[in-house]
Amino acid sequence: MAKTGKTISTLLLGAAIGVAVGYILATDKEKRTEDLGKIKGRFNDLKDKLAKKAEDLEHDIYHS
Repeated sequence: MAKTGKTISTLLLGAAIGVAVGYILATDKEKRTEDLGKIKGRFNDLKDKLAKKAEDLEHDIYHS
């Protein structure tokens, strides 16, 4: 079973890389830059939310 899971995850990783390469080759630079900016913005929002959750959790643990 572990071998099957590893094979499937390798296949999915390869597919994701293929999609990324295809996207890079198929789109123009302006579109890629715009999309990358959106992704960075979403990542930063998520990072901020996670940092706030970690801070709240730390406060709950040490001050409860």
